[in-house]
Amino acid sequence: MKNLPVSSSLSSSAPLNSADCSSEFSPFKHLKGEKRQGLLIIADHASADLPPEYGSLGLERDEFSRHIAYDIGIEAVATGLNQALNAPVVMSQFSRLLIDPNRGEEDPTLVMRISDGALIEGNAKIDEAEIERRKALYYRPYHQAITDQIDEFLAGDICPIILSLHSFTDNWRGTLRPWHGGILWDQDPRFVRPLISALQSEDDLLIGDNEPYTGMLKGDCMYRHGTSRGLAHALLEIRQDLITSKTGQDEWVERMAEHLSALLSDEEQMAPCREPQFFGSYADIQTDKN
Repeated sequence: MKNLPVSSSLSSSAPLNSADCSSEFSPFKHLKGEKRQGLLIIADHASADLPPEYGSLGLERDEFSRHIAYDIGIEAVATGLNQALNAPVVMSQFSRLLIDPNRGEEDPTLVMRISDGALIEGNAKIDEAEIERRKALYYRPYHQAITDQIDEFLAGDICPIILSLHSFTDNWRGTLRPWHGGILWDQDPRFVRPLISALQSEDDLLIGDNEPYTGMLKGDCMYRHGTSRGLAHALLEIRQDLITSKTGQDEWVERMAEHLSALLSDEEQMAPCREPQFFGSYADIQTDKN
């Protein structure tokens, strides 16, 4: 490989390490793995936890079992894939209700005041100083952990593929969602097309292409670490009711481990993923038009 980027153009300056937080709360978890296969797994919404000083942000505790707080089932799937594939994983350890690591730093939904009908009192009157504090203590260390992992791959002359894991609700405001899973993406098809094809080869699965959401979001995690660095990537969404139980989680770990192992061992199909290529983002095009 030639001219590999060694640091993200969007990474924040002088991010705080988790040890600098006001408590012993760590904003991320890193599960070690083998880098030679060229896969980095991340999970932005793996945890519903909050640092102790934030209490429950004024919410009833049962709200933290809902999707508004975290992606149900994803921590178990990410951990299972780490064990099955021996691939490194970086997971957030703070609830998206504190600050959402899958949003750009200037995104108005970075800190939600209301989420799916729940008023978040601890966020309702938040000022810029508090938002900046949460960025410094939780948001940026998580993203720096991802950047550090990518840089380690590149330092070893390995161009990593990034797989981001999320889950979505089976019912959104009374509308049932039929997809068992979905792949979200922007303009880079290198890893997306083979992954969608592999999953759609299972006759009993309905896999959405940019469903139930779109992967074209300026400043989100894949924009920051994939698109902006020219790294092949895909975001996998799994329907939550399918991974609520251990049985369902194990099924998806087995499924994804089988498909990912086959794809990663197909050198011809993965060759385009092994060099940085910059495809740009539809989000940038839309912003320019505005």
